[in-house]
Amino acid sequence: MVGTRGVPARYGGFETAVEEIGKRLAAGGHEVTVYCRGERHPEPEYLGMRLVYLPAIEKKVAETLSHTGLSVLHAFRSKIGKEGADVALLFNAANAPMLPILRTLRIPVATHVDGLEWKRTKWSGTGQKYYRAAEAMAVRWSDALIADAVGIQDYYRERFDADTVFIPYGAPILTGTDTGKLAEAGYEPGGFHLVVARFEPENHVHLAVEGYRRSRAEKPLVVVGSAPYADEYTARVKELAGDDPRITFMGGVWDQDLLDALYAGALTYIHGHSVGGTNPSLLRAMGAGASVLAYDVNFNREVLGEEAGRFFGDAAELAARVEAAEADPGAAGDRGAAARKRAAERYVWDDVAAAYERLCEDLLAGRRTRKTIRGK
Repeated sequence: MVGTRGVPARYGGFETAVEEIGKRLAAGGHEVTVYCRGERHPEPEYLGMRLVYLPAIEKKVAETLSHTGLSVLHAFRSKIGKEGADVALLFNAANAPMLPILRTLRIPVATHVDGLEWKRTKWSGTGQKYYRAAEAMAVRWSDALIADAVGIQDYYRERFDADTVFIPYGAPILTGTDTGKLAEAGYEPGGFHLVVARFEPENHVHLAVEGYRRSRAEKPLVVVGSAPYADEYTARVKELAGDDPRITFMGGVWDQDLLDALYAGALTYIHGHSVGGTNPSLLRAMGAGASVLAYDVNFNREVLGEEAGRFFGDAAELAARVEAAEADPGAAGDRGAAARKRAAERYVWDDVAAAYERLCEDLLAGRRTRKTIRGK
């Protein structure tokens, strides 16, 4: 499993997926190797997975690809065990330039293509062109493509006439969260609205802040998150907040128990993400029973359906949604319960890992899972 920061999962959705899938595959008797970067785990194995740590160039444009390149070269030299790897799972289409090396090793490879990365405003014109080219390379050189959302499947079918395997993420179903953590942070259950996001324009943190500030809400807004490469955008968000005493910026919260308590205790969770597929933060909020107000794009509607959330497209609409939740907290709670039920039925890590296992078995057996068609 290559292309992420690895495990233990401390960062984002890819890392969580690698941990949840990898530990289940290992428990099922498979030998699992995970390539990692960053803070080292003290043991050579974690939850049954073998860990290989390699460095990376710590620059936005080079970190992921440089680490993946070293990982693939390591696989080339070591053959990962006596017989070599049976299957490679590559995460992030941005790593597609490394695929020909894996193909040279005759290792079947499935690429999890992630969301529409080229739409992220943090990338320049050159970066956007790179991501578009990397998508085409992933289509050409992968033995299978994995999409975590139907919307991503539709994109690859329409743009490249390429089939993908639909495997979503799983949702943690949170029960018995520590409300004492909320009290320590100065909040009570149902007593605040919540945003959890990296500070990037396509996550619409600015819209969440602007919409809330326009509202007549009495309960405070808690904003969790930051971004290492977004000083200008962060300044814009805080300028929109102004001196409104109802808005608190907590920065990054690395205490998972506290973060879970925030999800579970929020009156509403405001989700502005717009360019990914099935978003892990949205799934965590659903699994916590949060009442979700989501930016109105196909990915969010796909995950929430029509009963488990409410949607907004601009600041005025969000302001109205926030006020409605405060006016009828019972209805908001009902939507949160519906969201948890939907997550528990549709986004199950055991099912996700089983789907990855079937895909790997198919690849190993030589049954290609998609058409080999050059990107348009």
